[in-house]
Amino acid sequence: MKKYFQEYVNAYRGLSQPAWMLSLVMLINRMGAMVIPFLGLYMTEHLHFSLKETGIVLSFFGLGAISGSYIGGRLTDIHGHFKIQLLSLFLTVPLFFVLPILKTPFFLSFGIFILSLIAETFRPANSVSIAHYAKPKNLTRALSLNRMALNLGFSIGPALGGLLAAFSYNWLFYGNGVTAAIAGFVFYTYFKRREGNKNLIKQIKDQKVQSQNPVKSPYKDKAFIIFNVLCAFYSICFFQLLSTLPLYYKQVYVLKDSAVGIILAFNGLVVFLLEMFLVNIAERRLTTFQTITLGAALLSISFILLISNAGIWILFLAMFFLSISEILVLPFTSTVTIKRAHQSNQGAYMGLNGLAFSAAHILSPSIGTQIAATFGFNTLWLSTAILALISTIGFYLIRDKFNSQIV
Repeated sequence: MKKYFQEYVNAYRGLSQPAWMLSLVMLINRMGAMVIPFLGLYMTEHLHFSLKETGIVLSFFGLGAISGSYIGGRLTDIHGHFKIQLLSLFLTVPLFFVLPILKTPFFLSFGIFILSLIAETFRPANSVSIAHYAKPKNLTRALSLNRMALNLGFSIGPALGGLLAAFSYNWLFYGNGVTAAIAGFVFYTYFKRREGNKNLIKQIKDQKVQSQNPVKSPYKDKAFIIFNVLCAFYSICFFQLLSTLPLYYKQVYVLKDSAVGIILAFNGLVVFLLEMFLVNIAERRLTTFQTITLGAALLSISFILLISNAGIWILFLAMFFLSISEILVLPFTSTVTIKRAHQSNQGAYMGLNGLAFSAAHILSPSIGTQIAATFGFNTLWLSTAILALISTIGFYLIRDKFNSQIV
């Protein structure tokens, strides 16, 4: 027990104060993450949309995310990570208050698209910001710390969201708007004197001009493109967490909104408690691609377990495997992306990596709800497990295409 505790403490050592503050901002923002996990239920239970209409609206979230990732990556390289993060946080606030007014699939799709587009410009800017403030040897742990804060917020947000939804779904949107405003205020207060973006951008541009070797665009990096296709396959499976899994809990196990919130919160709690510890161990004992491959395999197992329909306990066990998979895959794919990029185009590389995950936001709910509606949830879980296995094999085979620093 003492050894475990010491390992846990060591995982947090050496992280800079800005890295902790970025994580605090993420925590505050994600504590209000009540809308997306309950969006499917909001549309089916409150607005009485059909399952197919719900899938279409959720796909517009992914379409906005894919656009936001691309635009955010480009803007980050031009204007710096501070401005893009700040604008993203503050511009989402009024949108959360407008969404409850939109009652039809058409208008809600449009509103979700705009919200997602603006919100997702935050992702590449945030990752570049972490890389900017973290020591190179602590990069993966700094990314993990940020994700740990995200998941702690995610463990609080859905649980609180489940309680608020019992009163009114509108409060989910209002709560998300308030926490985004608080996160933006904290971010501006701390980083307005620390961002140093003007000097950083000048150094990056000078470095790009003086470099004898041309900087490769991520869109011409074939190995990295294949890597992102595999990330998209993995994400299509993983993002069932935000679309069909809550519907499965509700329709098959007939759980209340509060119970659905507890299972989703369990995911955030597991990641919060174990991510830094497991990442620290994985960095010392496994290569980056071994870690990613293992994590993808665990995701496949997670969905295989759901086919058994063994009881509520299997939902928690499957969620546990999904959570460990998340720990072993997501921070390390970000590390691969940052290390693969040149300093002058980290935003573009993170933007392309974000596109992979955003594309999954389009495909995951649309494909998932279509398969569930037509063939049933067990067919969906089997298909998802097979796709996760394909990504596992792909990550293993592509590892030699990346240099030893990453592998």
